[in-house]
Amino acid sequence: MFEMALAGAVLLLTHFGLSSTPLRAQIAGAIGEGGFQGLYSVIALLALGYLIWLYGNLPRVDYFWYPSPDLLLVPKIVMPLAAILALGGFLVRNPTTVGMDRMLQGDGVETTGLLRVTRHPFMWGVMLWAGSHLAANGDAVSVVFFTTFLLLAGIGTLLMDRKKAAKLGDDWARFAGVTSNVPFAAILTGRNRLAPKELVLPVVVGLVAHGLMFYFHDWLSGVPLI
Repeated sequence: MFEMALAGAVLLLTHFGLSSTPLRAQIAGAIGEGGFQGLYSVIALLALGYLIWLYGNLPRVDYFWYPSPDLLLVPKIVMPLAAILALGGFLVRNPTTVGMDRMLQGDGVETTGLLRVTRHPFMWGVMLWAGSHLAANGDAVSVVFFTTFLLLAGIGTLLMDRKKAAKLGDDWARFAGVTSNVPFAAILTGRNRLAPKELVLPVVVGLVAHGLMFYFHDWLSGVPLI
């Protein structure tokens, strides 16, 4: 349990410490932006890999709550939407991704597909995956593991918005004005609209991927679906 908590803390601290504090500018100034991106990627992969390795090898002996049929149903209901958001997010050009600031330059703001639903579709996919699996697994190791990813993605969306707002100013304000962090909030408040035709591809890709993950869940995670 202590090892898992320490690994989760290291992942969060290195991720946010390197990406969202003045340390980022200092390191990038010393070794260049490309050097920083390389260093950041190596540290992130090592921290993430160690966390995943621990999750697969630590025994499940302590429980905060015990799984039940109702709780095991949660990921089965939520995961199709999580897969649509996480994978479908890669099918649309998104100004929040690294190197895509230029999308917001000028007067036009392009929002299509899942960007109408949320400007952070991948992050929300991760949050839904982590939250649903957190509910279904009450052992201490799983609680720490999935809570880490829930915090990583949830806090990440807020910090990303803050950085983009500070960097891009009015360009970001126009984009944020017609999109939302929370899924469907911009649509429900009339700042955007639902375009079903634009969602066909992400829905198909997400559901196919979910079907494959569901079928191979035992092999991927070592945990059979009940």
